[in-house]
Formats: sequence, structure tokens, C-alpha cells
Amino acid sequence: TILPSSLELSAATIAAVAAVRAAGIEPIIATGRMFASTRPYAQQLGITAPVICYQGALVADPATGEWILHRPIDVPTALQVIGDVRREGFHMNVYVDDELCVEKPTPEARTYAEHARLQMHVVGNFDTWLTEPTTKIVIVGEPEPLDDLNTRLRERYGDRLFIAKSLPIFLEVASPGVSKGMALRFVCERLGIDPGATVAFGDGANDLELLEAAGVGVAMADADPALLEIADWTVPPVAQDGVAGFLELLVDSRA
Repeated sequence: TILPSSLELSAATIAAVAAVRAAGIEPIIATGRMFASTRPYAQQLGITAPVICYQGALVADPATGEWILHRPIDVPTALQVIGDVRREGFHMNVYVDDELCVEKPTPEARTYAEHARLQMHVVGNFDTWLTEPTTKIVIVGEPEPLDDLNTRLRERYGDRLFIAKSLPIFLEVASPGVSKGMALRFVCERLGIDPGATVAFGDGANDLELLEAAGVGVAMADADPALLEIADWTVPPVAQDGVAGFLELLVDSRA
């Protein structure tokens, strides 16, 4: 939501987050990214609150690295999903111990590793390698085939899993009950903040529960249509620093 295609935070975003912190507003990151991928951005922004990662499956302290909450997918369910997706011919990433693991170094694996700015670990066949619960599974593919797979996986697994697209080419699978909204409520309780006093920003289908949990939900102008339907406000896209502009107005309004 705040990272442009360059994967570098803009000067406007960095300054706006610093301004809200100075105004007594607690900034919180909620992302589908791994903790290892998220932590450098949290530190760059000076964020000290627990960070929400993996769509809410993991909450961790950006300073100490401590895992505060972890809700992974159990091994039998993960292997069932892996088998179903493998038959469909899609590439998959599996995450154990906050490491990006793949069966083969495919072009899709390299694309995701570059997006996450992390090294991928080639582990061979997941069926024999996976013996520990996985924090999430990411399926990589073209947008339309992934949309079709999304529908079929939801029909097959129902409430047994959290399934949502984070980007048009990424379909993410996590433990049931996991969402950014659930994790936001958890972090707010830990910090003594009323979720109704929060403002949340999002652009993807995986941000739906986040905006629903927050007091004010803000969608980017180019957000997923489902998000635009429930948002209280919309702001310009990331290339135009829409979130930074909103934060600046928020600080001004408090003054």
C-alpha cells in the first residue's frame, strides 16, 4: 500500500510517518510480507509497535525480533493444499521459520524473492521436506488463472483456510481465522488502543478485514473493487503518495 514499484519508501511517506509519531499517533505496519522482509521498513520508519506480517499470521517486535503471535497452517492441511495446487501447475512458496522456501528455483520464485528482497531456499519436494507448520503458502501465477484458482480453493476449503490475493499475481493461503483485521485487534489490545480509534489503509483484497476492523478505513484509488465498496475514504495511489497526504491532513487536524 505504501511501497511503489521501486520497493523504496518515498521521502514523503517517511516524513509523514515521523510527523504522526511526533503528534502522539502510533503507526502500525500490517502486511502480507514476511517479518524478515518487513523489519527493515519498520526500522526505517522508526516504528516500535508490533508489526503484523503474513496477513496477520505472525505478529513480531521490530526491535527485538521476538514473535508475539504465530498462527501457522498445520502440516496435514498444508500438504493437502500443496498437492491440490501442484496438480494445477502453479508455483508455490512455503514459509517456515520466517524463511522463503521453494521446491525449485523457478522464474516465479526469483520474481518473488526479488519482490521480498530476500534469499530463497531450495528445499526439494515439499511432500517429504515439510515437517513443521507453515506460516503461509503463496501461489504465484498470472492474474486470471489465479482468480479462477482462488474461487475453486475457496469452494474446496471454505472456512478451513484464509485465502486472498495480495497482488494480482500472488494468491495467499493462511490458517483459518487469520487476517490483518484480527491481528490489528490483537495489537491494539496489547497497546491499550481502541480499534475504533484507528485509521487503516489498504489496496488489496487481503486488506478487507483490516479496513472493517479499523475505525476509519481508507482505500487507495486503484484498490480492489471490494475494498472501494467498504472504504470510508479514498486517497490517490502510491505513486502520488496518497497515504502520506492523508497522514499530513490527520496531523494538521489534530493541531
